[in-house]
Amino acid sequence: MATKSKSKEEVRQEQVETRVSKFEQFYENYKKVIWGVLIAVLVIWLAVLGYQKYIYQPKCAEAQEQAFPAETNFQQGNYEIALNGDGNVLGFAEIIDSYGIKAGKAVYLYAGICELQLGNFENAISYLKKYNGKEDILKARALACEGDAYVGLEDYKSAVAAYKKAVAVADNPYAAAYLVKEGLALEQLGDKAAALDCYRTVKDKYPQSIEAYDIDRYIVAVEE
Repeated sequence: MATKSKSKEEVRQEQVETRVSKFEQFYENYKKVIWGVLIAVLVIWLAVLGYQKYIYQPKCAEAQEQAFPAETNFQQGNYEIALNGDGNVLGFAEIIDSYGIKAGKAVYLYAGICELQLGNFENAISYLKKYNGKEDILKARALACEGDAYVGLEDYKSAVAAYKKAVAVADNPYAAAYLVKEGLALEQLGDKAAALDCYRTVKDKYPQSIEAYDIDRYIVAVEE
């Protein structure tokens, strides 16, 4: 008597049963390991969640509260107190030491500008390089301040590089000021042709900027 061939559905059912059987065997062999891994993942997830909610977020709130008086002093031009505090309130340097990025990315920009205003150029560069905010205007300002610090150190080549980056980030009227600074640094390097290009760019591309009203004076000076 001929053997009846199996239908496609029967073959498919047998394949499913085989896979289920293999999975069940695998689970029986490794269930302790599987549950151990799942529990470990759950514990880690709960630990991260707890850290975020009960430690990190309260620390961020505390850091931002501590930074408020320093920001006020900064806005008033009290750069020494803004940077180092006065014994009653913390300055940006202490806030960074105690809280780091928890106080917000801007603390590095604030601290860098304070150091720049106080003439501590190397410290200013160190802080400014740590600022990595996403707002183009502030990124460009940080780079331009870095250029100012290099000028203070008479490292005009590095200053030019910093100003170029600032101009590339801020393609707006603020770029005019950075171009003028770049031109002045280029003049210090003896590259009057490149300086002239900077000044002409201000005149042609940013005619409504404050710098454009006086740019002819710079152009005439390097063309002589």
